[in-house]
Amino acid sequence: MTHTREHRLVDAFVTLTDTLVAEYDVVELLQSLVDNATDLFDTSAAGIMLANPRQQLEVIVSTSERSNLIGLMQLDAGEGPCVEAFTTGAAVSVANADEMRRRWPRFAAASELAGYASVHSIPLRLRDTTLGSMNLFRESPGELNEEDAIAARALTDVATISILQQRSVDHATLAQEQLQRALNTRVVIEQAKGFISHTHQVDMDTAFHLLRQHARSHQQPLAELAREVVSRNTVLPAVTESAGQQPRS
Repeated sequence: MTHTREHRLVDAFVTLTDTLVAEYDVVELLQSLVDNATDLFDTSAAGIMLANPRQQLEVIVSTSERSNLIGLMQLDAGEGPCVEAFTTGAAVSVANADEMRRRWPRFAAASELAGYASVHSIPLRLRDTTLGSMNLFRESPGELNEEDAIAARALTDVATISILQQRSVDHATLAQEQLQRALNTRVVIEQAKGFISHTHQVDMDTAFHLLRQHARSHQQPLAELAREVVSRNTVLPAVTESAGQQPRS
């Protein structure tokens, strides 16, 4: 059955929105986005650039070596609609080679050499956060029609939300893992305190003091020592009067 453009557009949205509720690979998501863009819109090639932690744009996916090459060349030149869309947070549409030459001479030369006559760049942006830009290259002059521009913007917005959600999930997972490690560490320390209290006949505060003192004097992580004490691989020295211990009542 032949799918209409509207059906293909709906399928593209479904693919993107599925990532909001399921595990996914960001690169695969973005590759799907650029592949769909060239299928749905009046474009010859598409590419997406994302900012690295240093806020430098890097090509992450593209539909052809040509669009990838243009992305890399414009980054070397430090100019072009793709860079401008990222830095301003606004879509940039360039209808012909003459306009490109007036605004970005070096980018225009590289673009013309690759056979592109116009480009439409859309920031991957949500409120004050801009992640990068999606760039639609055309071999013929003229701006992307309004209907296509709106649909491309919508697809880009969903992709941006998906990426930000993944970052939030990753952050939340990391925080949860750190919390769980802290909780696990506390449990084993409490076990070691109880063990020392029993074997050395001291109260829990003194047991903790002995544990910390031994860890520091041997430059050993407290949790690691606690595990060794509990497993009986390390035996703390007997308590002396100078240690200031309190006998367990």
